[in-house]
Amino acid sequence: MAPKFGTSGLRGLVTELTEGLVRDYTGAFLAACPHGGAVHVGRDLRPSSPQIAEWVMQAIEGAGVQAIDCGVLPTPALALSSLGAGQAAVMVTGSHIPADRNGLKFYVPTGEISKTDEDAIGAHLGKGVTGIAAPARIAQDAVADYTQRYTKAYGGALKGLRIGVYQHSSVARDVMVEVLGALGADPVALARSDSFIPVDTEALDPATRGMLAGWCNAHGLDAVISTDGDADRPMVADASGRIIPGDVLGALTARSLGAKVLCTPVSSNTMVAQMPEFDQVTLTRIGSPYVIAAMEAAVEADPKAKVVGYEANGGFLLGFEGQGPAGSLAPLMTRDCLLPILAPLAEACAQGVTLGALADALPPRFTAADRIAGIETDVSKAFIAQMSDDAAARAAFFADTGTETALDETDGLRVTFEGGDVVHLRPSGNAPEFRCYAEAASAERALGLVTQYLGKLRDELAG
Repeated sequence: MAPKFGTSGLRGLVTELTEGLVRDYTGAFLAACPHGGAVHVGRDLRPSSPQIAEWVMQAIEGAGVQAIDCGVLPTPALALSSLGAGQAAVMVTGSHIPADRNGLKFYVPTGEISKTDEDAIGAHLGKGVTGIAAPARIAQDAVADYTQRYTKAYGGALKGLRIGVYQHSSVARDVMVEVLGALGADPVALARSDSFIPVDTEALDPATRGMLAGWCNAHGLDAVISTDGDADRPMVADASGRIIPGDVLGALTARSLGAKVLCTPVSSNTMVAQMPEFDQVTLTRIGSPYVIAAMEAAVEADPKAKVVGYEANGGFLLGFEGQGPAGSLAPLMTRDCLLPILAPLAEACAQGVTLGALADALPPRFTAADRIAGIETDVSKAFIAQMSDDAAARAAFFADTGTETALDETDGLRVTFEGGDVVHLRPSGNAPEFRCYAEAASAERALGLVTQYLGKLRDELAG
């Protein structure tokens, strides 16, 4: 699949992310978007990322702009650095997808690029950029401020907890250990890898789930935490190794911060509609640009709105000045992994309950998600179009689940059935994957629906 923009920036096969293409996109970004006089550049731990980051910085310097090399670091740490300086940023990462792919995430001085920015970048491709001599490249440590953001806000809030850190190839693997230790926890480093491991926090395979449970038992852990490759998505398991889904972490984090307005994609758990702590829930298309647009609209309507956003993958966006147990948290409207890890753990600790018990006290709605790789986007989109247009075909495909009571086409095809089951099918916007989300009254039922319908999709589309 040729490199293309999706909801997480430019993605494509490493073999197709050529020097010319990377330079072209970087130059188009600089020509189309404000940059504040400098661009902060970071990267993940994929083998291809150092070379791609070098091409990005050369393109920045070729346009006469200051390049700031931030090295290997979490995406939210890079964003915090660039936003604080009022400057742009480019993160070289493919996030959770395999190492044979990579990509670029672009940030303007106010945050992630919008869909309008994306269109403007596309319009400048192929035009070339020529600038005056650029200032000398500088290196900068952008991780310290990110770790201090949470050590100051959460103090000793995790004292007494023994927490496993699944390090793998996450750029936050050392940050997580450092922050947990500073907050009074006993961190246990696990499974650090010298090769890149694509961890999709929204669709963990059974082997990984079993590994987490084994660690909890072997090490006497209160929880296990991790992130995807570039650390803008959290992964949290309770003391039994049970995964706490990202949209549950989002709801717990929002509640702990005193948020009143939630912006989250239509694929997220609908239990928040039953939680009296929240005054408004806005459902969006899937992808942080849509969540951010909804958050900005909420702030425009009420500048004092206590608004947050989160995605089903757990990435959390803070739109107001929040308060942790030991200090304040400035807004950070980009997907972050650490806040939705720390806030639920701190709340559980403060209440004297386990993380699992904290999650179990929420309204009983459960979600599951997974995907089929290797299904080209045009094939997936054609299937969705057919199902959307043909009620009889849709009824036949979903016959085993019952009668359709509602259809939502905000993003893909989301069908609600008698009894409350929900099945949501959606092509990935930046990888050859077909995703399935489900919601039901039990975790087992939600997982069963995902397994069932991914099997049906595989039979129909992958043959």
